[in-house]
Formats: sequence, structure tokens, C-alpha cells
Amino acid sequence: MTTTAMRRALKRADDGKTLDPAEVEVLLAAGGDDLTALMATAARVRDQGLADAGRAGVVTYSKKVFIPLTRLCRDRCHYCTFATTPGRVHSPYLSPDEVLEIARQGAALGCKEALFTLGDAPEDRWDAAKTWLEEAGYDSTLDYVRAMAIRVLEETGLLPHLNPGVMSWQDLQRLKPVAPSMGMMLETTSRRLFEEKGQPHFGSPDKDPAIRLRVLEDAGRSNVPFTTGLLVGIGENLEERADSIFALRKIARQYGGIQEVIIQGFRVKPDTAMRNDADIPLDEWLAAIAVTRIVLGPRMRVQAPPNLVDLAECKLLLDAGVDDFGGVSPLTPDHVNPERPWPQLDDLTKVTASAGFTLRERLTAHPEYLREPWLDPRLISHVEALVDPETGLANEDAYPKGLPWQEPDGGWDSVGRTDLHTAIDTEGRRTETRSDFDAAYGDWDVLREDVAARRAGESSPERIDADVKAALSAAADDPAGLSDAQALTLMTVTGPALDELAHIADDLRKEVVGDDVTYVVNRNINFTNVCYTGCRFCAFAQRRTDADAYSLSMDEVAQRAEEAWVIGATEVCMQGGIHPDLPGTAYADLVRAVKSRVPQMHVHAYSPMEIVNGSVRTGLSIEEFLISVKEAGLDSIPGTAAEILDDDVRWILTKGKLPTASWIEVISTAHKVGLPSSSTMMYGHVDSPHHWVQHLRTIAAVQDETGGFTEFVLLPFIHTNSPIYLAGVARPGPTYDENRAVHAMARIMLHGRIDNIQCSWVKLGVDGCVAVLNGGVNDIGGTLMEETISRMAGSKHGSRKSIEELTAMATAANRPARQRTTTYGDVPARPVTELELA
Repeated sequence: MTTTAMRRALKRADDGKTLDPAEVEVLLAAGGDDLTALMATAARVRDQGLADAGRAGVVTYSKKVFIPLTRLCRDRCHYCTFATTPGRVHSPYLSPDEVLEIARQGAALGCKEALFTLGDAPEDRWDAAKTWLEEAGYDSTLDYVRAMAIRVLEETGLLPHLNPGVMSWQDLQRLKPVAPSMGMMLETTSRRLFEEKGQPHFGSPDKDPAIRLRVLEDAGRSNVPFTTGLLVGIGENLEERADSIFALRKIARQYGGIQEVIIQGFRVKPDTAMRNDADIPLDEWLAAIAVTRIVLGPRMRVQAPPNLVDLAECKLLLDAGVDDFGGVSPLTPDHVNPERPWPQLDDLTKVTASAGFTLRERLTAHPEYLREPWLDPRLISHVEALVDPETGLANEDAYPKGLPWQEPDGGWDSVGRTDLHTAIDTEGRRTETRSDFDAAYGDWDVLREDVAARRAGESSPERIDADVKAALSAAADDPAGLSDAQALTLMTVTGPALDELAHIADDLRKEVVGDDVTYVVNRNINFTNVCYTGCRFCAFAQRRTDADAYSLSMDEVAQRAEEAWVIGATEVCMQGGIHPDLPGTAYADLVRAVKSRVPQMHVHAYSPMEIVNGSVRTGLSIEEFLISVKEAGLDSIPGTAAEILDDDVRWILTKGKLPTASWIEVISTAHKVGLPSSSTMMYGHVDSPHHWVQHLRTIAAVQDETGGFTEFVLLPFIHTNSPIYLAGVARPGPTYDENRAVHAMARIMLHGRIDNIQCSWVKLGVDGCVAVLNGGVNDIGGTLMEETISRMAGSKHGSRKSIEELTAMATAANRPARQRTTTYGDVPARPVTELELA
């Protein structure tokens, strides 16, 4: 009998209204005529999505082979027959020959996808797996996955789709260049099924819903086309099922990386802890498919495995809103559900046709993901060999053939480039935004909702005079010992209290470093602005095909360094975008080019994001990569890419950048190998004062451990051309009072740890710098000579300063100016004529 709640939910779904979790929970229980109506609505949503994609009436599948790289796993899922013990397999891992034999047989049958299935981190549980990897020369299972994916690409031409389970952000960076797509089932967001003894995920560390959601988010941030889905019927209730669907919708909308969602119905298997449970009823499974289709909308590809139902029931899957049947293999069984053979493709084609659809083969990634930033350039030739260029689906007449995974490394000069002067020395930009705006940045509506919710839940600390006085007294008596509450109070003071705070900070500055205002004579060299990382605050990054894109040649970089040296510079600071064609050796080669031309020049180069990119592209660990560029002549690194060291803020501010833990790892490793660094904070966008306090705490903790920071640099957010501001997400930068407070608090909270606090004249201007020089700051950065990133963001304070202008800035603050080296030493004497900037 249809209830009032069911009628209302069905009507709202049919009218295209946004459903809330309570309504979705009602619809998940639909049966009989209600289920028929629900499925009809889902089918209409699906049909609209196919029409919008330009392939009305086309249902897809991927012809693939399964490569069960290892059946060992550290998890103990109660329904799984795939995972086993070392004693039940001939070897912990398939050998390279076994992997390639499966792939070659699949290629001969016209398969185009190699699906790597495996358990999560078996070496953490099984000594046999750990020993096998060590003897084979691999550090981890994921290292072996990467190596085998490359072998499959080079020797068979099949496109790898990787399902290695839980991955870190860095794992995704390592694997993206070898696979057009990856995947991991979410299964459920139910913590009850994970935490309670006897439940199906109890004792399985990788089935923690929070961890799996983080993987899905990291994949989206990393522009990895990702397949995920739900396993329904394993004991979750309808409320938990609804929550799981909404969790997928949120991540899909925010990052755009979920290319398809599988709704898999539970099937009982013998010899498992759940062998006495029941299969999910077909109607319940169909309702889950239909509701997922409606909630996720027409753009999402929704998949259900055709081998988990009888052939005739495949039509019901289509009736429920499915538009993809996933991987179907003419060669290998479904190793996850070995008791359910694949339908013959001819039979599946007929069933699809009987439902009014055409069945077409696709590649591992759906058509909209077969381009940058989703597709790594090293995979383009492999994809082009198999794709139908008109539809983006598979060329069904193509047979895979092995192709080189990476073209011979021609060095940085082989990268396409435009003239720097044409590209960036003109006033303003020729294009308003990068051409891949939506793919690079994700859904702005979701971000606006997220930021609005955060701001609604935040409030300024309630300050009373006694609290302010106590905090100021503590700052003066024990600056590094301030409590978080006291620091937050002082971050938000105004008026006379702010003046007192600046006075305390300036007394500390004078005590620690004296009155000299220091600066370095340097040149910024932003060697490329081509980047496929989606930093939502950045107006600098472009696609390589955009009008404003540029890349300097190796010789041009060296020439600019030599020009800087001749007119007195002691440092070049080199940073660039994450160019998709960047060779792994480019970072070391650029350093060598500068050092070969100007051996005495201090090379301060490469943000932590660039270092991670170099590590991935060279196949070296972060430590090994840092050692390699140090040996090439690198002297120090900039501690940029920090923004705010809080992942909640970072994932709003950026899309594809490294998480906080990775930033800390890179910086700490650099200090360990003898490369000092600066440290930075960019503030005044979607952050709040409590984030500034915690950022400073994080910087202090790293310094306590490594001692490698030479300075702390405050970078106020420049909003003018910033996408995140233009989209209405970020505020227009910090206020004048906030700038004063943040600079003063940096001096106070880092007292005894980092002696040098730097302001940015590019971002603050002369008057702003004079204000903070009277409130704890002792350094005004460098001459820069050319500065592109802030200028493109809309800074109006120029891109270079002469020594005379920097000296005048110090004089305005009633302080003497003194040139320094990058590491705050004295500058060796050079001829006077070389010290005059043009």
C-alpha cells in the first residue's frame, strides 16, 4: 500500500525536485507499482543524460580482462571469496610473465582494458607477500602494480584500470601516469558495519568509511577518473544506504572525478562468514539503482554488473536507470564473483536492443575523461590507438598493440613554448580564464554552499577587556608560550590593543635581529605557467593551448639568471606550473643550466608541489629526488604551496594540490638532506583567524623538529583576478588590521624558532609594508626583477623594486636597510657597477 510519504517522494522525484535524505530513504523501500513508477522516473533521468552527452539510446560496456595481481589482503571482509591465505595460492603475486600472458590473450580477443584486481596492502599482514616483494625488488604492492601497468601498456597496448584499494594522495600521483582510470568501491558509509564486532567490515582497516571517502576526494582533487559504488544488502539499513548515496553525490559534484557509480547487489557465497545470509531481493536492488540514478542526476554514468542477474533480468537493470554494464570479459572470470559467469556479448547486445538501446564498447575511462587534466599526456598515444575520435567510445575494430609508455626524454627544451614577452609582458591577460575552467576547478555551487555553511558555524571570539589585557601580557612575558585561546584573541584585536600588539612584536624583533631591514637582490623566473593542478585561487595557471600560456627554454632561463647576476643579484627563485609534458629530469636540468652559466648564483627553487611532481615523474622517492636536484646545484627551496596548512581549507582553496601531510613531508625531507627552506602562509580567502593560529603552530612544530626554516613569509590573498573570488566563494583579501595582526603574531608565536619574518611588498604595497615593519617584520623580500604570479592575480604594486626603492621603504619605517644573502648571511663584496639595478 502506497503511503503518503511515498506518494510525495515519488511526485517530487518525478517533478525533478531535489530530494532530501528522508525522502530518499522512503524511495529505497519502494516495491510493486511504486517501484515501477520510481524506475520510470530514473529511466527518464538516464535518457536525458545520454541525450545531453550526444549519444541518445547508447548503453556502454568495456571489453576487458581481469588480472588478479594478488589475492592476499590485510582485510577480513565477511562476504569476500577473492581474498585468501598464502597457503591457498601458488605464489603471493602473479609473476610478470603471468600478467603479460593474460593481457596478450585479451588483446588478441579485442579487449582494450586490463582490470588489475588485488587485495589491500597484503605485505602488512602476510610475511609471504612482504618477502616476495623484497626478493622481486619492489617496495610495496603499489610499486608492483605500477610496474606491471607499464609493462602491459608497452607490451600489449591494453589500457590499465587499477583497483588497488585504499591509496594515499601520493599513491594517486604515482599511478595516474600509468592508468587512464582507477577505482575503489565505497561500499557503504555505515560506521556500524565497520566498528561493531560481527559486522561484515569489522577487523578490516581499509573499510573505514572515512578513509574510503578520503580516497574518493583525493582522486577527484588529483584529476583521476574514478569508478566507485555501493555494495547493497550487506546489512546496512535504508538510512545508511541513503547516506552513502548522498556522500557519493557530494564528492562527485565537488571534484568531478567520479566517472561512474556501480550499484552492486550482495550475493551470498559459500565458505564466508556471511554464507547463511540472504541475497538482496531483486526489487530492493532495483530501487537502490533507481534512487542512485535520480539523486546523482543525468550526467553520472550508473552501472550494474550484468552477471549478477539472469540474462532476462538485465532489461530490468536498464529499466531502473543503468546506462553502463561495466567490464565484460570474453576471457577471464569475474574473480570477485566467480560463481556468476559473464553473459555472452551477443546475448547482452540482444537484451539491450530489446529494451530499445544500442550496446557500444567504451574504453576504461568515459569519453569526457579522455583529455587533460584527467588523462596524463604519457597515455595519449595509447588511448588514441583505441578510441573512436567522433564519439570518444572505443573503436571496436581496433586491436591493442604495445606502445612506448613514455616518449624518449627530449629534455625541457622539447616542450612546446611561446615567447615570454608576448605571453606575459603585455598589460593584462588576453583570456579571462583558463579554457578547462570547469574540469580544473570543479563545481563552484558546491563550494559556495560549503563555505557558507562553515562561515555560519564560525563566530569571532568573544573578547572582553580582561582577556585582551591578559593575552597581551602573556605575549610580552612569554611570546612562544601563548595558549591557542590567547593567540586567537590577539589575532582579532583592533584599535589600541592592536597598536600594543604591534609594539610587543616590534620589541621582540629588535631584540632578536636588531633594526636592519634586510632584503635580497634576486630575480624570479617563472619558467612556465602551464599547469593542470586546479588551484582555485590562481590566476597564473593556463592550459598549454591557451593564449596566455608560455614556457621558457632552458637557455632562456640560464640567460635570465646571467642577466640578474651581472646587475648584482645573488639569487634566482625558480618556480613554474605543473606542466603535463614536463620531463622528469627537467628540474635538475634547469638548475644545471643556471649553475653552468653562473656558478656563484644561489638557486632557490621548486615548491613542495613541484618536488612531488618531480618525484613522481622520475620514479624516485622524495628524498632521492631532493638529493638529485641538490647534487645538480640546488641550494634551497621555497616553502610555498603551503597556503593554509589545514586540509579542510586546502580542499576549498585548491583542487589538485598536495595535502598538508605531504607538504610537511617534503619540507622536512628537504631539511633532512641539507636544503633549507622558507615557510609561508597565504591568508584572507576562505580561512579564519583560528586557521592562522594553527598554521603557525604547524610551522613551529616542523621547525622544532628540523630547524631548516630560514624565514616566515606572510602572503595576503590577492583577489582581483582569482577564480575563487570571481566565483563568489572567497572574500576580497584580508583587512588592513588583519595584516598588521597576522604579521605581529607571526613574530610572537615563532619567537625563538624563526628569527626572520618577511612581508611581501608585491602584495602589501609600500604603505602596507611600512605598517608591518613597525610591527615585528624585519625583512622585505627581494627585488624580484620580474614577478608574474601576483601580477596575474591582480596585484597593483609592480613586479620589481630597485635597491633604492627598497631602501626608501625601510627609511619610511625609520630603519636602516641592508642587503643579505638567501640564508641571511652577509653579501660578499662585488664591484659597485654590478650592484646598480637597471
